[in-house]
Amino acid sequence: MAYTISDKLDWIIIFIFEFGRRHGLTMKQAFNYLNRYQGMAFLDNHYDYVHTQSFKSMVDDITDYCHRKGGGLK
Repeated sequence: MAYTISDKLDWIIIFIFEFGRRHGLTMKQAFNYLNRYQGMAFLDNHYDYVHTQSFKSMVDDITDYCHRKGGGLK
């Protein structure tokens, strides 16, 4: 299924906000963390799956993923 860039961008922005809120980070800090530990690439590459999951579930999963890539958040 094809997704518009706008839909994908909207979902990713909300995800960054939710990720930051969970970990006490600003949007910029959350984006930088996700980008550094390959979370942004994962979200982009697997958008067709991740956008069908709850934000809570995906924040947990991406937190674990980034932690395995060297990130310090748990």
